[in-house]
Amino acid sequence: MNFQQLRIIQETVRRNFNLTEAANALFTSQSGVSKHIKDLEDELGIEIFVRKGKRLLGLTEPGQEVARIVERILLDAQHIEQLAEQFANEDQGQLTIATTHTQARYALPEVILAFKKEFPKVHLALHQGSPTEIVSHLLEGQADIGICTEALSVSPGIACFPYYEWSHAVIVPHGHPLLEFGPLTLEAIARYPIVTYHPGFTGRRGIDEIFARAGVFADIILSALDADVIKTYVQCGLGVGIVASMAFDGERDQGLCQLPAAHLFGSNTTYIAVRKGRFMRGFAYRFVELCADRLDETVVRAGIGA
Repeated sequence: MNFQQLRIIQETVRRNFNLTEAANALFTSQSGVSKHIKDLEDELGIEIFVRKGKRLLGLTEPGQEVARIVERILLDAQHIEQLAEQFANEDQGQLTIATTHTQARYALPEVILAFKKEFPKVHLALHQGSPTEIVSHLLEGQADIGICTEALSVSPGIACFPYYEWSHAVIVPHGHPLLEFGPLTLEAIARYPIVTYHPGFTGRRGIDEIFARAGVFADIILSALDADVIKTYVQCGLGVGIVASMAFDGERDQGLCQLPAAHLFGSNTTYIAVRKGRFMRGFAYRFVELCADRLDETVVRAGIGA
């Protein structure tokens, strides 16, 4: 048994049992991947994969256990490397943050500036993606920290820590009739075409559920991944926008007005997440603490079981 065989098992599972894709990811040949799998199965005396001819269809019952152990072994091996680097270079390295556009654009700039001032030699990598992609990055070890609203808090294998609360707001061009309306209602908003987030992003599911529960039809004519695009089309007169309130800046977003809508859409929680059992370098704990000072290293360590 060797690490190459273990990496092949891991990558084959990750690539949905496609040996060609697994081989490409590991910069080797398909025949080499097949041979390593067969050699390991012969050594262990079990079949790890369910086969149909030369195709792999899934994991056998013992193969499921093997795959879980392989994940732990490779993660622990990565931790040993990171531990050595931690003591050799305490204030330099790389920190990878997986997050959405909204968080990267509106919530994290001050945190990142403070972090870079404290750790100028640490390279920060921001991976922007959907909440489900963020979960995958965390579970596969491609990101150290994940930050978003959806998906994280219900994902097994991930420890979540509340970061901050936020609410949605309605944005309209200057002179829009909603500005003369009394307390904003769902019915009043629904009189106009709506531009808001793409399903799965920045609380969109909650928006849909609230309109549905009220029995009010929301004519969402355009959805986008980030607030800047939504604001652009609201300025063009396409409709009224529903965005995260922190995405509006009166000085920057000239031509637009914001109408508070927390009383309609409630509050949302953005979470900071780390894979359970993951080794984190000192500067990673410090990044989390800069986001929320109540989340010091002791709290995070307890949460992830480190």
